[in-house]
Amino acid sequence: MTLYRMDPFRRMERLMDAMDRLMESSVVPVSDTRQRGVRIPLNVKADDDAFTIVAWVPGLSSDDLHIEVLEDTVVLSGEFQAPEGEGLLLQEIPAGPFKRVITLPTPLEPGKAKAEIADGVLTLHLPKAEAVRPKEIKVVAKK
Repeated sequence: MTLYRMDPFRRMERLMDAMDRLMESSVVPVSDTRQRGVRIPLNVKADDDAFTIVAWVPGLSSDDLHIEVLEDTVVLSGEFQAPEGEGLLLQEIPAGPFKRVITLPTPLEPGKAKAEIADGVLTLHLPKAEAVRPKEIKVVAKK
């Protein structure tokens, strides 16, 4: 039995390239408006009081990453360096700039955000704004 690795983003990119070639061969000129770049995989977890974003960024240091938080939006950006040397027959290791914009369902507290990187994994802890956190209301019994 043969196993095949399925990468839905690569398949979508191939489809978009095929569509571009089709449009280029037509009489209608097409401008390439999409940005090509590296797409980093990430997970977003929500708790009652915060969001946690875990992103795979192998080979990058804290100086290579740029993180911005504004209201309910987080922007992760940076650049993977191209491998050195000539004669590369196959390149699956990502190289080039990346930028991920993540819009979360609630506003955040940017001043309390924390980020750390270890072993190529970026962990970003983003507390929710105090106004949108669940509050416990104590019920008082009347006598």
